[in-house]
Amino acid sequence: MKNRISTYALIAALFAAAPAAAKSVEFDQATIGELKAAMDAGSLTAEQLIEMCLARIKAFDRAGPKLHAVITLNPKALETARQLDAERKAGKVRGPLHGIPVVLKDNIDTFDMQTTGGSVLLEGSVPPDDAALVKKLRDGGAIILAKVNLGEFANGSQSSMGGQSLNPHDLSRTPAGSSGGTGVSIAAGYAPLGIGTDTGGSIRGPSNVNGIVGLKPTHGLISRDGIIPLALSLDTGGPMARSVYDVAVSLGVMTGLDPNDDATKKSQGKFEKDYTKFLKADALKGARIGVARDFTGADPDVDFIFEASLKAMQKAGATLVDVRYPKWFLDSNRTATYTLFPPEFDKQLGDYLKTLKPGFPRSLDEMIEKSYTYTSMGEDGKGPNPTRWRAFVERDKANGTMTDPGYLALVNYYMPMTKALTEGLMAKDKLDAIVYPTNPRRPERIADDVSTPMPRGPSVGSPTSIANLSGSPDLIVPAGFTTDDLPVTISFFGPNFSEPKLLALGYAFEQATHAIRRPVNTPALFGGTIEVPSRDMAAAK
Repeated sequence: MKNRISTYALIAALFAAAPAAAKSVEFDQATIGELKAAMDAGSLTAEQLIEMCLARIKAFDRAGPKLHAVITLNPKALETARQLDAERKAGKVRGPLHGIPVVLKDNIDTFDMQTTGGSVLLEGSVPPDDAALVKKLRDGGAIILAKVNLGEFANGSQSSMGGQSLNPHDLSRTPAGSSGGTGVSIAAGYAPLGIGTDTGGSIRGPSNVNGIVGLKPTHGLISRDGIIPLALSLDTGGPMARSVYDVAVSLGVMTGLDPNDDATKKSQGKFEKDYTKFLKADALKGARIGVARDFTGADPDVDFIFEASLKAMQKAGATLVDVRYPKWFLDSNRTATYTLFPPEFDKQLGDYLKTLKPGFPRSLDEMIEKSYTYTSMGEDGKGPNPTRWRAFVERDKANGTMTDPGYLALVNYYMPMTKALTEGLMAKDKLDAIVYPTNPRRPERIADDVSTPMPRGPSVGSPTSIANLSGSPDLIVPAGFTTDDLPVTISFFGPNFSEPKLLALGYAFEQATHAIRRPVNTPALFGGTIEVPSRDMAAAK
């Protein structure tokens, strides 16, 4: 008997010492957790990962479908990757993003690359230092791979610097704005992580139409220092990725107090440095979910997918409660948003421009004068953007100042009222989150989307601006596809600093549905497979 026990112990020891089996995964479908596991196991290096990303950019951005998502590639990305590989080999791993490529919306400052806001009017402008969130990413080992296209100055869906980006699911459909280049880049597999900004839906719209995960965080959770402002009362940066895990793991790297941004004081004692600890596949069990049906009825396919999503939540153990916003509020909230930001843009953009090197405009008035002199098409999609430039005068300069009674009423009364209203709706029915279809309609065609930099007023509008007016977080998760194979997402909305709860619920929904797919116009490339240890697969999801 003793010998038999010894034999069993020897066999167990041999199995424990044996290398873990590995599973092949296409890198553009892998989570950051899987990429990290492959790097830890030695089957992938940061240099190899950057090369894979660059291969996809080369194949799809100016060739193939010509998605036009990238404005500037980082010429030192490979060099940085080699340095980080050397650190890993020496036993120094900075954190969960060590060696992970990131694309940045080009209104986020980088000390070593131009930051244009998507405008030829700022072409060649290299800021004096990194945005606060970029510094945190670099300190955490992330590699800035590229600066990507956006709606010019974070408004609309195209730019004079990068032209029109294309949706990889359907090249005729909008990639949305203003973080469209970031959404396209993540969906097309240019990088596993992207950073966008959101003032009225600019992370969530592109996440929706490109079929990816995105988070508009609580106002003040991430520093806005070094982000070209559209309206600081509403602005925030946030992560965009292919999985809830990736959004969670990257969010913790970027949070924290910043003396250069007073809004971060609101996050004192409320921010986390590791949001992955809240991700549980059974988080929907026992949850009370508010259902906002005010934002249905515009597209039967979207409505069907939304109802299917609700059934999936019920099956996972959630209780659903219908909620209704007051009609007077729905009639006014988007108008309030797009009345509030022009006075701020005029003043706050000028403050930003004054920090730039000589030779660039110093105010919105100087931007307007310079725009009148730019009439010819440039190379690589550069050219005039009359729709956005016209709005400088017709909207941004025509909506008063930050001292006007109308503006002050919005800031001092309407925004606090929105917060009180949304939190009251949730408290009344003891809700963990409110869900709604991110956009009540499938992605529209580009020709219909670029005619104006402001949202039109459809009979059923998206409520994305509610989260900006209340300062609340809003998590976007893929939910399915329309009959014509266009992505549809569902939004998880909650009170300020409820990111842990929203990420848990979104993760549970994601694990129950897995409603994401590679876009048809950006297929897998040869040589893009990585080996992930099987024992790490479940945790990395």
